[in-house]
Amino acid sequence: MAKPLTDSEKRKQISVRGIAGLGDVAEVRKSFNRHLHFTLVKDRNVATPRDYFFALAHTVRDHLVGRWIRTQQHYYERDPKRIYYLSLEFYMGRTLQNTMVNLGLQNACDEAIYQLGLDLEELEEIEEDAGLGNGGLGRLAACFLDSMATLGLAAYGYGIRYEFGIFNQKIVNGWQVEEADDWLRYGNPWEKARPEYMLPVHFYGRVEHTPDGVKWLDTQVVLAMPYDTPVPGYKNNTVNTMRLWSAKAPNDFKLQDFNVGDYIEAVLDRNLAENISRVLYPNDNFFEGKELRLKQEYFVVAATLQDIIRRFKSSKFGCRDPVRTCFDTFPDKVAIQLNDTHPALSIPELMRILVDVEKVDWDKAWEITKKTCAYTNHTVLPEALERWPVSMFEKLLPRHLDIIYAINQRHLDHVAALFPGDVDRLRRMSVIEEGDCKRINMAHLCVIGSHAVNGVARIHSEIVKQSFKDFYELEPEKFQNKTNGITPRRWLLLCNPGLADVIVEKIGEGFLTDLSQLKKLLPLVSDEAFIRDVAKVKQENKLKFSALLEKEYKVKINPSSMFDVHVKRIHEYKRQLLNCLHVITLYNRIKKDPAKAFVPRTVMIGGKAAPGYHMAKMIIKLVTSIGDVVNHDPVVGDRLKVIFLENYRVSLAEKVIPAADLSQQISTAGTEASGTGNMKFMLNGALTIGTMDGANVEMAEEAGAENLFIFGLRVEDVEALDRKGYNAREFYDRLPELKQAVDQISSGFFSPREPDCFKDVVNMLMYHDRFKVFADYEAYMQCQAQVDQLYRNPKEWTKKVIRNIACSGKFSSDRTITEYARDIWGVEPSDLQIPPPNIPRD
Repeated sequence: MAKPLTDSEKRKQISVRGIAGLGDVAEVRKSFNRHLHFTLVKDRNVATPRDYFFALAHTVRDHLVGRWIRTQQHYYERDPKRIYYLSLEFYMGRTLQNTMVNLGLQNACDEAIYQLGLDLEELEEIEEDAGLGNGGLGRLAACFLDSMATLGLAAYGYGIRYEFGIFNQKIVNGWQVEEADDWLRYGNPWEKARPEYMLPVHFYGRVEHTPDGVKWLDTQVVLAMPYDTPVPGYKNNTVNTMRLWSAKAPNDFKLQDFNVGDYIEAVLDRNLAENISRVLYPNDNFFEGKELRLKQEYFVVAATLQDIIRRFKSSKFGCRDPVRTCFDTFPDKVAIQLNDTHPALSIPELMRILVDVEKVDWDKAWEITKKTCAYTNHTVLPEALERWPVSMFEKLLPRHLDIIYAINQRHLDHVAALFPGDVDRLRRMSVIEEGDCKRINMAHLCVIGSHAVNGVARIHSEIVKQSFKDFYELEPEKFQNKTNGITPRRWLLLCNPGLADVIVEKIGEGFLTDLSQLKKLLPLVSDEAFIRDVAKVKQENKLKFSALLEKEYKVKINPSSMFDVHVKRIHEYKRQLLNCLHVITLYNRIKKDPAKAFVPRTVMIGGKAAPGYHMAKMIIKLVTSIGDVVNHDPVVGDRLKVIFLENYRVSLAEKVIPAADLSQQISTAGTEASGTGNMKFMLNGALTIGTMDGANVEMAEEAGAENLFIFGLRVEDVEALDRKGYNAREFYDRLPELKQAVDQISSGFFSPREPDCFKDVVNMLMYHDRFKVFADYEAYMQCQAQVDQLYRNPKEWTKKVIRNIACSGKFSSDRTITEYARDIWGVEPSDLQIPPPNIPRD
């Protein structure tokens, strides 16, 4: 096999990375040397690779600041409606390459760094991922920021600057071990602290009703320090802001307690306040009702709302009256999008500010709040829904509890007037759940307090209407769908330049900001040369990823095997166990008939398990144990390999997705709200094996179901099976290959040193599997056989790949954000280019 071009050589041929003009290259070199010089003057004489990385990052950052300042100035002068995207997670990954791509600087930097005798890609690898998210929800927020900037919206991402993001995953003896993600250890070149905008946040205390309104008194104060990160749009000179809050103790913290004789003790106790922004809760689709988490949720909300109101009041065209107590225009100038229920406290907090502080009357305040807020639902899994104990609120946020009770009372009065005597409906629709432990249902609060509620894929939005049936009957116009999307800048141009380039050659580069233009590739589905080009890019990506696996994990794989990839958080509903059963069955077939011709596969499974999720950790151990057996069986050879991809994260996704042949999206129908990994694989030339769940449904609709490998129960079938009663044993008894695989797991075939290692897993599968793994086993095996069949015919396989790429345009986050803008926020995207900093303003 021919040795692929080095990336440096290949990148020179790639037009979409920006022309490396001589002036640009010289300027980058000069700036780089200046930054490097200042680093070294301060410190040492000899530069490390990390010094080179920081010099480059600061060089690229210099190109951002002028545009950033100008963009914010532009917003101040035009005073557009501002969009506030509130999220407890922003899973940003690395920033350097994305900034170069969006500024059109990549080739200039590449050339400059090359001339200095360095390798750009090596420097890019030094950067830490900003892992401030768990998975889909946090990564969606990051894609949305990219699209909002690219569409010229005056948008702000607001969240928490966690000192420790999602843990780093190590695999030790086949088990997941967590270690803290100290991502700020060497400093973060992309953030700017803004101490001048520091704000107080109050906790605890008591409520007092006085003649001049309600007062929240004797609170403990924590300060919120903002850190701003620039968010560049794609080649439009727009640079928006992501503002993340960090918790600081006030200087008199614990020293006000005059009885405190121990000054040292008091200063050490500052940590208690500052713990609020210490660490990201590592749960995906699971609610853990901890007080620290509730503090985090209120912290981001309280700081952000003060900021929003400050900006509203100081804006040029706010209200006419001098003290600006008029909030009538607030919903015309402000949109708040709640990314799941995590920032739901925005609703009572906005009410508290309007009613208690700004003295707006209740009904007016409620009208303003509803018009301003909108809620995105991300899951209907019951264990994921936020239901906070009233007792915790009573202690931590007493005023907000009062306000929630008042909101609920008015809501229930309204429902009772419409449905007299229907007490069960009142119970179902209440924000307060009665019972042994009274709880606040945050989803109900969000639905009541928002003017729009959306799901994240068509099928999910229909399920949302069913789960909030009573609310939907009350206000059907409130419920919408906004199918998720991904940014084609990071998820095509940045991670797969080879594919981007063969596309640009054929249809130009307009698709990068209008992904629907990929439809222009449809006439090329049978074009011999194009088929060859697409297949060649995939092969190069596979060779490159194989080299990485060999270097990092010391595993040798067959690069001509099918790369069968299943990467996402480990969760029972995502059914990594179904994949395991397929792998075991494949292994058993090879062992049974070693002479037969099998399509060689490298099965890669990756993802993190929440540290407290026992079953998810067992699933990882099972995958690694199957690998131990399969990968060392000489009879199998290189026909089947099982690799667990350690520490799956954004920067690893950018490497594995372009190399994948097969994308596994096999959740039980009705459980995966949308999925976004599915879209990334489709855009990067993998074929999908999947259930009719989440956005898979719409992918099949766009590309034609015959161009995906769709299998298994539909939502209706799952519901029917629930009514009948799912009996796993029925399938176990009827399907010999399934029985064999389960018995091997059970008997210790894959854990000879600890034969009952997997008894919990087998027990779950046999007797309480909510996600019906066995019910889809047979259909899955048949579908996988069709995958093998097609893979034997590389040309037909590649034709399907091209069809998929050509039909993936709908799944751009630019399309998603355009729909949010028009249908929810009431703003229009603009393709107006802000003039660059070197052009004087009008």
